Order: sequence, then C-alpha cells, then structure tokens
Amino acid sequence: MSTDTTHSDSTPTAGTASTTGGRLPFVVPLLAVGTFLMSTSENIVAGLLQEMSADLHLPVAQVGLLVTAFAVGMIVGAPVMAVATLRLPRRGTLIAALVVFALGHVVAALSDSFTIVVVARVITAVATGAFWSVASVVATTAAGPGRSSRALGVMMSGVGLATVAGVPLGSLAGQVIGWRGSFWALAVLAAVAAVVIRRYAPADGPRAQQSAMAEIRALLTGRILLLVIATILITGSYMGAFAYISPLLTDRTGLPLWAVPIVLVCFGIGALVGTNLAGRRADTRPMSTFIGAAVGVGVVLALLLPLSAFAVPTLVLVVALGITGMAVPPVATGLAVRFAASAPTLAAAVAVAAFNLGIAIASGVESAALDGPLGVTAPETIGVGLVVLGLVPLTLLALRTRGAD
Repeated sequence: MSTDTTHSDSTPTAGTASTTGGRLPFVVPLLAVGTFLMSTSENIVAGLLQEMSADLHLPVAQVGLLVTAFAVGMIVGAPVMAVATLRLPRRGTLIAALVVFALGHVVAALSDSFTIVVVARVITAVATGAFWSVASVVATTAAGPGRSSRALGVMMSGVGLATVAGVPLGSLAGQVIGWRGSFWALAVLAAVAAVVIRRYAPADGPRAQQSAMAEIRALLTGRILLLVIATILITGSYMGAFAYISPLLTDRTGLPLWAVPIVLVCFGIGALVGTNLAGRRADTRPMSTFIGAAVGVGVVLALLLPLSAFAVPTLVLVVALGITGMAVPPVATGLAVRFAASAPTLAAAVAVAAFNLGIAIASGVESAALDGPLGVTAPETIGVGLVVLGLVPLTLLALRTRGAD
C-alpha cells in the first residue's frame, strides 16, 4: 500500500488559477460541452430503441444490449486508456478521444450489422472514458486546488444538460430523421468540439515521468478503496432507480407515457443544480458534502415509496433525486484525485469506472427485481438498501480523513 499524497504531478499550465473565488478558466465550461455530447450519446439509445429495433430488424431487448456494451466500455476503457495515454499530452488526448468518439458514431450510422454497431459503441465508450478522466484533470489543474471541485461541478453540468436537452432532442431527431441521423449529428458536433478544444485548451506544462506501475501503486490505498466502494453503492442507488423510473411513473403514479420525458427533463434540471452546488461546497468540505448527498438520496428514495402514487410529490422528488444524486460525481472524482494526487488521471478514470460499475450492477439487480413482489417500487427499495450499505465505507472514510474536512 502506498502513502497518500496531496501534491500535484504537474506544474501549472497556462490559465491555471489557485484562488478560491472569481471566474473559472474558459477551458472548464468548454470541457462541459464534451461531457454533454458524451452523456447524450451514452443515454440516447434508450430513447431510440424502437427506431433501432425496426431498422436493424431485431427485438428491443437485443438492441438494449447497446446500453450494456457502452457501460462495459466505460468500466474497462477509462482506467486502461488512462494508463495507455500516461505520457501523451492531455490536450492531444482530449482531441483524439473526441475524434474516435466521432468515428465510432459514423461507423455505427453506416452499418447494418448489429455486431459492428455493438463494437462501435464499445469503442465510443472507451473514448468517452478517456475523455472524462483526462478532462477531469485538465479542469482541476486549470482551476487550481482551491476550486477543483467547483470546476468538476461545472464540467459535469454537461450530464444534466444532456438529460434536459441532449437526449430529448436526440430522441426527437431520431423520430424525424432516424437513429442514424442522430448519430451523424453527434459525430459532427464531436468533430467541431475537437477543433474548438484544439484552439482554446491550454497547452500542457511539463509532466512528471512516472511509470504505469507507479500510477497504479498510488491507487492502492485504503482511502481509495473505501471511496470506490462508496461510489459504486451510492451511484447504483440513484441511477438504478432513475433507469427504471418510467414504469414507476406510468404504472404507479398514473402519468401518461408522453409525460415521462418531461419528468426526465426535471431530473436533468435537478442534476444541473446538484453538480454545481456540490462542486462549490466540496472544495472546502468534501466528505460532509458526499455524506449529505448520500443521505439525501436515501431520503428521496424512501419518500418515493409511499408518495410515488401521487403526481406532484413524485415530480418534486425526481427533481430532488437529480440534485442529491448528481452531487456525487464531482465530489467523488475530486476526492479520488485528491487521495491519489500523484496519479490524477488514473484516479479520475477509476472514479468514472466506479460510477458505471454501480449503474451496471444496480440496473441488473433491479431489472430482475421488477418481476418480484416489490414490483415497480423495487428499484427505490433496493436503492435505499444500497445507500445504507454505502454509508458504511463513507463513515469509515470520514474517520480516516478527519481534520481534512
């Protein structure tokens, strides 16, 4: 086990700031554009299942495997690409990730083979993982140590914006011009983003020459292990519930199917608020912010059990779920980078993998539980249990970092 450190592995680059106030460097909201595109791509398939099923002549359940393929690509790809690009310039890695992301969508849009589409989605997910992990380090380095979590919150606003605008608009475009048209649009936008990042992202400063094994050893600490376990459990709790919110809304709340996208947009609005609020607070009190968000998720899910039978309380609670749940990613990523400061890119990649592993595990368990006695409330019930479990490593982590929060 290595000793946890708090120093950076690189000298500040152009645009780096160390103060706690003031405007963030332009590169931070610019990176949010990339996370917007990639989060839109990750979730858009759910809104295009019927179109893809009809076009590829496959059952909806089989097309749904594209969601799993993307998650697997993120889980494996983020840490692998973090190690593979260890000595490459970060700006160049961001550009390359966007180019591969665009090409993956082009290949999928041109293919009539489901196998090729699956492979293209995995490659796209790997590129997404690489972008997320490197972008997290670029954002925190540019913002400076006093504003790193705030920068992550702004960067990850792209996730909420994707839920509010990207996925609904992409799904609508899929109905008008087909799913291939939506994929082409994402490819073009990613290519444009690559050009803009090439123009405006600061050039890399000198980077410490560290081996891959040294980076990996920097992660072999008790704090990182506790953080990863907590991230998997808490992320699984709220994202698993969100993944199966549609049957809850239609079968229990009684909303018409056309109203479901509106509720999802409300979740996205909450996510925009949550990422930014948590990012601002987590720079000074990261552990209490993480614990507060986790408890908030548990309370919201518990309240959904009785109140999801009523439309207005359900809508309010879905917004609250976006606020509390999406407060977790910037805090968890910031803590990972802080705990393994000598390996920030790999630490951010591990955080990304933990998010997706939590989603994959929880959605799989909850999918099977939907047919059980709990019915459509199974995801929320399981989510409460995951929060309770997640608070155990979070409490241990808080005790280990006492005095730093």
